[in-house]
Amino acid sequence: KEKKKGKEGCSLPDSSWEERLADAVTPLWRLPYQEQLQVKYESQRRILQTLASRLEELGIDAQKPGGLCCPLQPVVPSPIINGYRNKSTFSVNRGPDGNPKTVGLYVGTGKARNIVCVKAYHTKNIPPKHKQVAQCYEEFICSSPLDSCILFHEGGHWRELVVRTTSHGHTMAIITFHPQELGQDALATQKALLKEFFTCGPGTVCALTSLYFQESTMTRCPHEQSPYQLLHGEPHIFEELLGLKFRISPDAFFQVNTAGAEVLYQAVGELCQATGDTVLLDICCGTGTIGLSLAHRVSKVIGVEVVEKAIEDAKWNAAFNGISNCEFHSGKAEAVLPQLLESWEDARPLVAVVNPSRAGLHYRVVRAIRNCQSIRRLLYISCKPEGEAMRNFLELCCPPDPQKKLTGEPFAPVLAIPFDMFPHTVHCELVLLFTR
Repeated sequence: KEKKKGKEGCSLPDSSWEERLADAVTPLWRLPYQEQLQVKYESQRRILQTLASRLEELGIDAQKPGGLCCPLQPVVPSPIINGYRNKSTFSVNRGPDGNPKTVGLYVGTGKARNIVCVKAYHTKNIPPKHKQVAQCYEEFICSSPLDSCILFHEGGHWRELVVRTTSHGHTMAIITFHPQELGQDALATQKALLKEFFTCGPGTVCALTSLYFQESTMTRCPHEQSPYQLLHGEPHIFEELLGLKFRISPDAFFQVNTAGAEVLYQAVGELCQATGDTVLLDICCGTGTIGLSLAHRVSKVIGVEVVEKAIEDAKWNAAFNGISNCEFHSGKAEAVLPQLLESWEDARPLVAVVNPSRAGLHYRVVRAIRNCQSIRRLLYISCKPEGEAMRNFLELCCPPDPQKKLTGEPFAPVLAIPFDMFPHTVHCELVLLFTR
């Protein structure tokens, strides 16, 4: 029989598919919230112990009380515990009943060839609006003569659904479609049917602010490779954060927990210790949320982001909020940042905030930061500090290495604060403060 996980992850018989999905997506959902925070604290403590050990191997005396590399504060709780996600991605695949057009989240793995797509009705972190849009999308594709696209080479068309919402009540749906061999007329017909369903048919209950359609022959595809096509409504949705209004494009990064992001960014502002003449370097800035929320504390903000549409949003956000001391650069950080910092002659204090994806920072970005002596304070925000971010931490703190062109004075970790941006999951957003 299939089994479910109990309080400590042990197996129990006769698990329902909903419970199996909850165990896969939100492994801590059975625990009271205070116990979840304690589990996360212990996890972050082990990460800092690992970092201390790795630094010791490099000849750096990094052992602090408890074997940590720096003091660890308690996990900062999320203001909202259930339904906090403002963005959800739903897959299309075979459900437990064999329906190949089930819209939900995965249980199982491709490697084990046991993937089942389960509806997300009972997942605590996903809000009701997202579940409603997913159910309507499933209703639509079940009525479509076109198949779902489970494996690209086996044909089929209907693929992922992304739902984004804001506290203003805005809802954006983005549907990914594999065109296979369909011609333009056939594609136009499908887009018209989809629009009709959500604007005149049963899907009107979703009250979509924006309906996007993306033709894609790849697993994930940015706007530049395969443009997002607006079928209905507004091109952007809007969110408020720390008194500022932010415009969000379909593929722009925005923290998935808006209320948690406010708490996080307020703390980042305090940790920066910025003064009126400080220049803030916001690396991997997304739509500019961190830089813009701190712009009133500093003399200038410089943002760098690879997603071009996000930079367009950041510039719009700055103008709309009447913020004039920000500049935003579009491009890969490893290409933009070295050019910015190599010629840096500004005498003002320079503080860097980096918020990369799970892949961490490119080595050239770390090198540019290390070798810029004006940066004395660095905040690294990571949702997976035990992953590639660990490599970055070691590169920032290791002794100078001319062979690796790391000639600048090393940083040292001085404080770690975890923020629970993802209740019911095992993940945290760790803010690690480095100084030199």
